[in-house]
Amino acid sequence: MIGRDVLMAMLPEHLLLLGIVLLIVLEIAGLARRAAPTVALATVAAAVWAAARLSFDGYAAAPFAGHFSVDAASLLAKALVLALALPVLLIARDEFDGVEFPVLLLSSLYGVGLMLSADSFLTLFLGLEIMSLPVYVLVLLAYQRAQSAEAALKYLVLGGTSTAMFLMGVSLLYGGTGSMDIAVFARAIGAADPMARAAVVLVILAFFLKAAIVPFHAWAPDAYEGASVPVTAYMAVVVKAGVLLAAVRLFGPATLASPMLELVAVLPLASIVWGNLAAMRQPSLRRMVAYSSIAHAGYLFYALLGAPEGRMQSVTFYLLAYGLLNLLVFAALPPAADDRERDRLDNLKGLFHRSPFAALMIGIAMLSLAGIPPFPGFVAKFLIFKNVVAAGHTAYAVLGLVGSYLGIYFYLRVLQFMFMSADAAIAPAPLRRHALGASLACVALALLVAAFPGWVIEHL
Repeated sequence: MIGRDVLMAMLPEHLLLLGIVLLIVLEIAGLARRAAPTVALATVAAAVWAAARLSFDGYAAAPFAGHFSVDAASLLAKALVLALALPVLLIARDEFDGVEFPVLLLSSLYGVGLMLSADSFLTLFLGLEIMSLPVYVLVLLAYQRAQSAEAALKYLVLGGTSTAMFLMGVSLLYGGTGSMDIAVFARAIGAADPMARAAVVLVILAFFLKAAIVPFHAWAPDAYEGASVPVTAYMAVVVKAGVLLAAVRLFGPATLASPMLELVAVLPLASIVWGNLAAMRQPSLRRMVAYSSIAHAGYLFYALLGAPEGRMQSVTFYLLAYGLLNLLVFAALPPAADDRERDRLDNLKGLFHRSPFAALMIGIAMLSLAGIPPFPGFVAKFLIFKNVVAAGHTAYAVLGLVGSYLGIYFYLRVLQFMFMSADAAIAPAPLRRHALGASLACVALALLVAAFPGWVIEHL
């Protein structure tokens, strides 16, 4: 019975591990160049199906009691994050032809799976590190700019800082409680003991650094700009989704009160304001997306201010809407031989005349990320702020809403470049086949979410 529980509860992780082994065997056999992309896609798709099927069946088990467990909510969260990795793999097929990218990506996804089922700080730490370490390498993989090495180093150093802060916080919690169960974190949030408060602050700041919350955001613009397009898409969407969903699991049923309330409210609010203001002046699309991502991380952490029972629902819906539209931007971005030129916002001028489909896809994404109705980004923000107001934090909700309006400018600026500016006079470049498929998949799902938001929210 124990063996069956281990097999079923960890079926998504087992499938990912099987995919990693198959990719290594293909590389040894010299067949990886042709088969690796298909194997990686099939592996992740199978893991999505397994997680979703178990979730819809209401499956729950704790094969490693006190360390790893699953229920319908955590399995659905896994299915969402793994599904968001599928467009990344499609985009990558046009840019990577070796086994390195899919192996590293599947390894990182394995870490995400551990994080979303963690019941102890040991499992959570393993998940965080297994998720993060491959991404440091991905930033350098097939780098196309001289500054990629510097970006990867900065990401590695600050990632190590996050790990150190997390471990110090966990050690203080363990010293005070004698337990490695993550449930002690929720109890420590409201504790008056200075050591418990210090532990909670360190753990929260570690998650802030992983999610690029101000003032721990300095690595994000450089890493996003220095990485290749599929890697930037993975960091902006899948890594952020894993970190936020793990944070929701960590906070559990805890209701925030002063002074932790101010910590979780003020720094995300600063991220919303600074991310939107800094994005206005960026000449690079990926740096603009990085600062936009910083602002969206602020919205997501705002969900922790709401009632515990609504956090998972609001964060999951937000990540679904945010992830699909962010991936759509990267999938629809026209290819170019020069990565620096491809990334310049000025080269989007007149894009509608050169590539109407790409301009329309990016335009839809910008409107949704700005929170313009009826796109799903509006519903996602509404759900976050509604829960914050319902929890009695109206002032923070109003300040966050005002900060979100700052972002409308730079999203509309992209639309102005594409539809209302003179042509940039560069040669038209049609979307590659797999990027086109990823674009169509993302926009179709985004439109379904926009058309039936109530149904999606109900099932989350």
